Amino acid sequence: MADQHHRRRKLPPALRAVLVGVLLYLFLVGVGLLENGIAALGEGFQAGLLEQVSNPLSGLFAGILATVLVQSSSVSTATIVGLVGAGTLSVEFAVPMIMGANIGTTVTNTLAALGNVRRSEEFRRGFAGATVHDVFNVMAVIVLLPLELAFGLLSRPAIALSGVLRGGEVAAPGQSPIRAAVKAPVDAFNALIDPSAAGGVLIGIILLGTGLALIFVALGTITRNMRLLVAGSMERAMNRLVGRGGGAMGILVGIGVTVAVQSSTITTSILVPLVAAGILTLRNAYPITLGANVGTTITALLASLAVVRPEGLTIALVHTMFNLTALALIYPVPAVRYIPVTVAERLAAAATEHRSLIVAYVAGLFLVVPLLGIFFLD
Repeated sequence: MADQHHRRRKLPPALRAVLVGVLLYLFLVGVGLLENGIAALGEGFQAGLLEQVSNPLSGLFAGILATVLVQSSSVSTATIVGLVGAGTLSVEFAVPMIMGANIGTTVTNTLAALGNVRRSEEFRRGFAGATVHDVFNVMAVIVLLPLELAFGLLSRPAIALSGVLRGGEVAAPGQSPIRAAVKAPVDAFNALIDPSAAGGVLIGIILLGTGLALIFVALGTITRNMRLLVAGSMERAMNRLVGRGGGAMGILVGIGVTVAVQSSTITTSILVPLVAAGILTLRNAYPITLGANVGTTITALLASLAVVRPEGLTIALVHTMFNLTALALIYPVPAVRYIPVTVAERLAAAATEHRSLIVAYVAGLFLVVPLLGIFFLD
């Protein structure tokens, strides 16, 4: 056993880097399977859920739940844009839905953090790295939703800006090569499941289970190998680079990577093993997460410039403005900047001590609270 461990540590760095790359690819495939599984469980439900909203607060909870079901804020935003464009949904109700979509999209990286649940220290760091995204987005909604409901803080300028941009036309962006490479094996796996032999729910469970298993195995192995591959001076150099300029570099990295892969879920999920392995500190991963929040709005914004009805562009602008405004209000202020980090660290410490809190947290934030909110408010 000792010899095996010694050989693993003596693996050449170049070969270990290739291994990490392969494992990262498998991890992203697992995320893709997980997303498809959640989508299959909620197939046909999302649009119906969004259409039935009758007040802004239930719209917020519907946005969370609908996005959890498809695990993509881009898909949710596109659905909301389509409903608004068709006149089925008002801008007033759509704005809180966009905010809810920002919260719902964080569930995948939170689930991804469970890959290290058997290794307490790695789990504590990884869970904090995942939940800091949840906490920031919830905090942003707490700050901005009342201002929107009272003054139209986001919708009024978005409507005015839609009028200015209405004449522009932009072609829909192409598929990211990384996203396409991940999509291929996911589609191949989907093709192996005979729809006539399995209902939508069963297909969803199979995809969900396979995706989670792949995520857990890949994530645990990535964390162990990354710790061996990146250590000492390299680790300190990476943290100095990302932390340069008060986190501005991290925000730009988050925006750039998310625009490149066209998915904030991929960006934030990749951060989990980096934080779990101790390669990135939570404080340096945090601004990358905030950049990913902004970057994920670009695809819908570009696509919406070519829609027929101006309301579609308005909602896409609201999505961008929500994330930019939250970033501008929270991150530059030293007194509140690291509140999400502190809360995430405390959540992770509690979850490490009491594992039952993990289920309560994930189920409560992403399922129970939204369902109760819709039931009592609608």
